[in-house]
Amino acid sequence: MIRIHAIQTGTVTIKASQPIGRGRGFQRQLNILTDPQWTAPLPIYAWVVEHPEGVIVVDTGETARTADPGYFTRWSPYFRLAVRAAVRPEDEIGPQLQRLGIAPRDVRWVVLTHLHTDHAGGLAHFPQSEILVAREEYQAAHGVGGQLRGYLPQRWPAWFQPRFVDFAPRAVGPFPESFALTRADDVFVLPTPGHTPHHLSVVVRAGEATIFLAGDTSYNEALMVAQTVDGVSPDVAVAQQTLARIRAYAQSTPLVYLPSHDPAGAQRLAARTPVAGPAARPPLESAPALVRA
Repeated sequence: MIRIHAIQTGTVTIKASQPIGRGRGFQRQLNILTDPQWTAPLPIYAWVVEHPEGVIVVDTGETARTADPGYFTRWSPYFRLAVRAAVRPEDEIGPQLQRLGIAPRDVRWVVLTHLHTDHAGGLAHFPQSEILVAREEYQAAHGVGGQLRGYLPQRWPAWFQPRFVDFAPRAVGPFPESFALTRADDVFVLPTPGHTPHHLSVVVRAGEATIFLAGDTSYNEALMVAQTVDGVSPDVAVAQQTLARIRAYAQSTPLVYLPSHDPAGAQRLAARTPVAGPAARPPLESAPALVRA
């Protein structure tokens, strides 16, 4: 039996132009910095999969160290102007796993959708786990170049040496490549570039439900259905292709779509609520908790 838990590791508040990108080219990133409007606080979810082959964690959430004045790269205009994290020590993934009765040392695999700090900030809890990430994502995030791209590699644990995901030409729905994580072939990884060029997502087949742990492919389900690209994605066309594949997958398979910052994600997981068709979705402007009133 497979059990999946949503763990909320605090909240993040971002500019409204981040989940809903505006403009073209570099203007999309500039609009994030200059936008006067903020979202409401959004959850920072990590996901725990209790599997017969071992416990799997998808993303590690954020760290309470973000409260330290020197944690973020202060010369970065994004960290100075466009993001506010709120994470208490008890919100971190390690203590929350303990409350579920799972010791972090008992986690077999940690899969990182990408290496932004709100997805990799809890890495320090997993020195004994096998950590998987896309090879090119690690290369792009590593070193000084990674800091210039908005990553925080200087905050990774010194022992962090991930295993790289090598996709095989085995199609899953509209996705031409995949990587099987479990021998039972019921947990696998898909390439979902967009938010970062080498972003990935994790799919879990749990009984009759197919759970799509989507990272930052979009900021909520309504934005995915509407095919709305965020303001961070460096290549809008690539991000649009990924969103189109996810929606096509949801049209062919009852898919529970769970991005990391969707306020309704934990409820959809608990109810195993699949993606509804575009006509059944609420208008984009009514997406839950997207923009602060």
